[in-house]
Amino acid sequence: MLKKRKLGRNISEITVGEKLVINSKIEDKDLLLYLGLTDDSNPLYIQHDYASQTPLKKPIVPTVMLTGMITSAISKYLPGPGSHIKKHYIDFLKPVYHYENLQFLFEVQDVNAEDHSIIIAVEALRDETEKVLEGTVTVCPPYAISMLDSRFLENF
Repeated sequence: MLKKRKLGRNISEITVGEKLVINSKIEDKDLLLYLGLTDDSNPLYIQHDYASQTPLKKPIVPTVMLTGMITSAISKYLPGPGSHIKKHYIDFLKPVYHYENLQFLFEVQDVNAEDHSIIIAVEALRDETEKVLEGTVTVCPPYAISMLDSRFLENF
């Protein structure tokens, strides 16, 4: 038997100014999983000897992983399960290094019921002080689903 999961909030339940804070630390296991799944062999992400010879001085976290952390928070919490991203613009201001503590800050900037979308501002801070990324994400919140009854099966 499949467990039915609760959907995230409908657009009518979301208001401008809502905030969400997510704290995260990037571990080697996360990086290795990403690199294994994508077959990305960029030495800047994992090879300390190579990275030490660049201006960055040590391996960095792939920006797509940081984007994934943002999309995960949207899918899980704001607005939650059933939502999807229509557009995102993210400016990566500074490199993020392995084992750093990041705080992701989300704030609803606009709710457009007519377009069934919301705009969320996002930024991430290193050690709660230094901004490493900022941007906006346009999200389609989950649609309200009506209850199924025998009338929905008439065409089968």
